[in-house]
Amino acid sequence: MAILGSLNDIKQGLTIIYAGEPCKVVLAKFVRMQQRKPVMQTKLRNLINGKVIEYNFKPGEKVETGDLSNKKASFLYAAGSEYAFMDNETYEQISFTKEKLGEQINFLKEGVEVNLLTFNGQPINIELPAKMNFKITAAAEAVKGDSAQGRVMKTAETETGFNVLVPMFIKEGDIIKINTETGEYVERVTN
Repeated sequence: MAILGSLNDIKQGLTIIYAGEPCKVVLAKFVRMQQRKPVMQTKLRNLINGKVIEYNFKPGEKVETGDLSNKKASFLYAAGSEYAFMDNETYEQISFTKEKLGEQINFLKEGVEVNLLTFNGQPINIELPAKMNFKITAAAEAVKGDSAQGRVMKTAETETGFNVLVPMFIKEGDIIKINTETGEYVERVTN
């Protein structure tokens, strides 16, 4: 663990220790208001429970970087509310609850490789690839005249059961790319 020298060292994507727990800096903005000391406004995502915290760091405040490491792991299966992963180096099996993984469960398919986040040697959560491909298993048919008002979207279901808004031209059997952080359609993947 290292202590940051100044507020300017707090950057988006950095992992820091806040209230004794590892947090990822989601947003960092330097703000200087009239007749007040400058602050670094941040949004922090707690890597253990997933909650987002807003906090303003003041000059002189000590900020520790986290002893966080990534390992490659593969998703094996889901059993009830438990999700099992295998460490790709040690072949050790690790499981997380549905509550711990949150919205990430919508994008888990068998064999997908994820980053296993460990804090002080203990697995705390996973990190999905930023964009992933999914097969559409159900999509409503486009009706002539639906697109008269411009870009119209419809709901489609992916192979994992996740419902996503897609353009009207997407049909059942298509492969699409989804942003796993926002849950939004990115593009159709050509075979």
